[in-house]
Order: sequence, then structure tokens, then C-alpha cells
Amino acid sequence: MIIHDASNGQLTLITQTDHSQLVGELAAHWGNADFAAPDPYDSVVRAAVFHDYGWLRYETAPLLNRETGRPYQFLELPFSQEQTDAYQWCIDWLTDIDPYSGLIASMHRTGLWKNRYDTMTHPSGKYDLKGLRPEIQALIDRNEDRQQRQRAELDETKVWTSYRLLQVWDLLGLYFCCQEPYDDYVEPVPTSYAGDRGTDVRMTMKPLGKGRVVFDPYPFNQRPLRVEIGCRSLPDANYADSEAFRQAYFQAEKDFLRYELVDSRG
Repeated sequence: MIIHDASNGQLTLITQTDHSQLVGELAAHWGNADFAAPDPYDSVVRAAVFHDYGWLRYETAPLLNRETGRPYQFLELPFSQEQTDAYQWCIDWLTDIDPYSGLIASMHRTGLWKNRYDTMTHPSGKYDLKGLRPEIQALIDRNEDRQQRQRAELDETKVWTSYRLLQVWDLLGLYFCCQEPYDDYVEPVPTSYAGDRGTDVRMTMKPLGKGRVVFDPYPFNQRPLRVEIGCRSLPDANYADSEAFRQAYFQAEKDFLRYELVDSRG
């Protein structure tokens, strides 16, 4: 669960699966004369669309943080074996449908605990591997072993480029989901599948108001690109327990946040 906004007495909430759908939409429209499109297209876009569906089970019964009276922001959720198992379920489910998609999604999941394998300089988030629970470390070890075997039969440069692109799309998804747009950038962003880091770029985002955000350079195949994110708004109350919160959440009207992504060159 992502708390997008908590102002004017309202909580605007976005599920991880709605975030995942936005990431997939960005991936589906990625590519133009300056940026290579996902390759193989179906598999990489599929990985982007469903990369966070390990949260699907949790979203059937989201929990309340009793200390704040609000739902848990996704990074604050206490450890549970059920959620760890759900991450593994998502990887296995997607691998069964498309092994390449499953590989990219698996690398994304394990990479989140390893600073995205040091592929991003901004924004970045560091996890203390020494502090990881043994259950998490076991999930990482098990999946990294399978990833290594899968990559041995593939073009590793292409696999890692697809992984890096998913990190860019995921960070852009968080950029739109976690708050209203603001001046920021993502770096490095691959422009090619050739594996030449010298062609990577810094991509800046600048809001213009009324939901419009300028990208420089512009990576999408539509100008402008209009995207929307499913959300729910409900009173920012001090809910007594998870059941009371879930009743308000499930009764809340579904809405959409809409943005228009535009090229700095007009």
C-alpha cells in the first residue's frame, strides 16, 4: 500500500499492483529514435506489468499501523512469512508463464535488498545485508542461484539491460505514486541494449502543473503520453483496528490520478 497523499483530511491510497500496472504502462510505451524499446518486448513488458504482484494477497486484507492509525506505508510493513512466500509465489507464477519475464522480475525482487545491484546512482536506496532476516536471505540465495543458471543460457548483456530498465520504470512509478510530481531525475538510464554504459543518460522530470510533467530527454513513443493510476481516497481518521480501516477502504470510491508526460523539445 502506498500513501500518495494525506492532506485536507483525506488519505489517497495506491496499491502496489496499481503501481505495477503504471510501471508496465511506462514500459509498454518506452522507445523512440533515442531510446531502445524493450527487447524481447513481450517478456520485458510483461515483467514490468506484473513485477509487484507479490503484493496481491496482502491487498485482500491490508493492515493498519496501530501506532499511527493509518495503513502501513509499504516500506514500513513488519516482516511476515506470508508476505515473503507471496514474493516467491509471484516469481514462480510469472516464470511458469514466461521464464524470461520471471527472470527479470526475480532479479528485481532480490535486487531490492542489494541496492538494486548498484545499477542506479539516483535515486537509490541501500539495505543493510547484515540486518536481513534469515528468511529473506534464503529467498535471495535461492532465487539468485536460479537466476545464474537462467542467464547462462541467455545474452547476459541484454538481460542486465532489461533489469536496469525495470529499475528505471519502477523508480518512475514510485515518483508518480508516492507524491505529486516534483523536480527530480533518474540516473543512469540505458538508451541502448549494446551494453555501452557511455550511452546512458540522466533523465530529468519537471512538473508544469495540472498534472503535466516534462521529461528531458523524452523516452516514450507517444508525445504526449497520458497515464493514469488507480487510487482510493478515504477519511484520514484514527482507525480503531484493521477491520475498521478495511471497511472504509473497500467502501471508498475508486478514482484515478492522471498525468501527461511531455517532451522538453515540444
